[in-house]
Amino acid sequence: MIEIQDLVKVFKGAGQPVPVLKGVSLSIRQGEIFGIIGRSGAGKSTLVRCINLLETPTSGRVTVHGREITALTGAALREARRDIGMIFQHFNLLSSRTVYDNVAFPLELAGKSKADIRAEIEPLLALVGLTDKSGRYPAELSGGQKQRVGIARALASKPSVLLCDEATSALDPETTQSILALLKDINKTLGLTIVLITHEMPVIKEICDRVAVLDQGEVAELGTIFDVFTAPTAEVTRSFVRDVIDRDLPPGLRNRLRAAPTAASRPIIRILFTGPSANTPVIAEVVRQFDVLLNILQANVDAIQGSPYGNIVVEAIGAPADVAAALDYIHAKHLKTEVLGHVADDDRAVA
Repeated sequence: MIEIQDLVKVFKGAGQPVPVLKGVSLSIRQGEIFGIIGRSGAGKSTLVRCINLLETPTSGRVTVHGREITALTGAALREARRDIGMIFQHFNLLSSRTVYDNVAFPLELAGKSKADIRAEIEPLLALVGLTDKSGRYPAELSGGQKQRVGIARALASKPSVLLCDEATSALDPETTQSILALLKDINKTLGLTIVLITHEMPVIKEICDRVAVLDQGEVAELGTIFDVFTAPTAEVTRSFVRDVIDRDLPPGLRNRLRAAPTAASRPIIRILFTGPSANTPVIAEVVRQFDVLLNILQANVDAIQGSPYGNIVVEAIGAPADVAAALDYIHAKHLKTEVLGHVADDDRAVA
């Protein structure tokens, strides 16, 4: 569907060239929601803008539906762009035009008649839930409503690809959820391929099928959401995952954690249960078989792409050798563990 091959983008700096993309290669499948995540400056927005040539790559190729976009110019490029819709972080609506007229704008540019435009716009406004806002102006809309206008406008030319550049970054959490639900519905209803750029791992986890993690202009990790979320290999990916799962740690625990152990400290351990292992009664088995107590400080069970994912944080109470033996036993059950830090006896974590 979308093939990105050895994409390089170098900007001219004040003193020397600034490489932003360094040979990025990706294959995005027909009909999937593909996430691209990275910290500020990782090159993700530049990458997505290279897909429709809003940014011209320094070298490399982008192919959409078998047509090499990077080889097109003029009218051929404009025609290809009609198959690639795009929505932006700050909406980019025309303030002097109503909701209806904003959505109709690309069809007017394509030379369609008023009757044809109305026949296409009204179902789009219904799809994004804005039928009753047709005559309103952008200044009269909430942020979520403005983004819905942007989505309807992007869909007006009936694209097969929808690019979303930080489409929820300017929205509050509740509105973000509603926009993500709308994008998921559009993906299923219209069969669109969606490429979603974000710096927020919860957005990726909520909606995407696969994700590429960008770091300093290169692909640091690529895989399904379940694999990347439950078994990240790159440090930048692990930091994104920690941003999500550490958010639920009790504040008192976070404040008491120390990196280095002492003679009087106890390790704080995260145990991850994924897939079939989510049903393993490992806590009870460890307590029964080892001279170790596992004091549960925090626990939750989630589902990622339909598969169970459990996250339990425990304080391991016992002699270091016994704790090490218990961890070996947990690993033998195909569960993952991570030592988050240590808490001293006189500063024990309280959930």
